[in-house]
Amino acid sequence: MNVGVCYAESDRQLWMRLEVPDSSTIEETIKLSGLLKLYPEINLASQKVGIFGKITPLDSVVKDGDRVEIYRQITVDPQTVQRRKR
Repeated sequence: MNVGVCYAESDRQLWMRLEVPDSSTIEETIKLSGLLKLYPEINLASQKVGIFGKITPLDSVVKDGDRVEIYRQITVDPQTVQRRKR
C-alpha cells in the first residue's frame, strides 16, 4: 500500500512516499520511512502524529493514500507571530 510521510523543521520540509505492508500502523510506517534516523530529535513518545492534519494514535492502521504527519512542538505563541507581522 502506498502512503506519504512528512516532517517539517523550521527551515525545511521532508515529504516522501513509500510502500508499506497492509495493516501497518502509523508507528511502523514512520520507522519504515527512515525518518527517525534522519532526524534523531524526533521523539514519538512525546511528539504528536496524525493523518491529514488530524491527531491520531501511533497504533492506528494507515490506509492506502494516507499522509502520515509528525508534528513539532509549538515554540512561539501564534498570537505573538500575528502581532510581529503587523
